[in-house]
Formats: sequence, C-alpha cells, structure tokens
Amino acid sequence: MSVLITILVALHLLGMATIVGTFFAQLRAKDRFSTGLVLGGAITQLVTGIALIGLLHGNDGFNWPKYITHAVIGLVILGAAIGAQVAKSKHARIAPWFHTAGGLAVVNLLIAVLWRSYA
Repeated sequence: MSVLITILVALHLLGMATIVGTFFAQLRAKDRFSTGLVLGGAITQLVTGIALIGLLHGNDGFNWPKYITHAVIGLVILGAAIGAQVAKSKHARIAPWFHTAGGLAVVNLLIAVLWRSYA
C-alpha cells in the first residue's frame, strides 16, 4: 500500500509542477499559452488527489477541511483549464482562463505547504 501511495504522491507532484511550471514560464506571454499542459496537469492532480484521499482518509488526524478545500480549488482549476482549451479552439481570449488556472494552482500549493494540522 505504501508503494502505491508513494507513486500517487509522485504523480500528484508532477501534475502540480506541470501546472505551476507552465504558468510561471508563460506568465508574461500575450498569446500561445500551453493550455494542453495545464489541462493535463489539472486532470492528473484531481485524479491522484481523489485517489490519495480515498487511501488515506482512515488515518488518524486526517484533515478533512484541508482536503475538501484542495478538491474544490482543484475542480475550479480544472474548469478554468477546460475553459482555456475551449477558448483556444474558438480563437477567443485565453489569458483570463490560463491565469485563473495558474493562479489558483499557486494558491493550492501554498495551502498544501502552509496549512498544517498540529494536533
């Protein structure tokens, strides 16, 4: 079980790195955003996050409010990434969608790092 959890955590971190890395690399871009990378990272984050919650929820001290907050923000990030992909296919403005997904990914990262439960 611990090997599976380790693999899921590694994939979860790769999904986060894909979103945040793409966001920072293209922060000043005016166009040609890599929406596919952000969408792939968002899907990876959500799927692995839900799997991790399913595997870890029985542990003592599991912080439900933190992980529900992560899941809700993750769903909004996924929605923004899908919006960016749709906007790209319709040749509409991508920047608001892209920056929403990237900015919320940074917020979610900060929540993961700073929200500690010291019980």
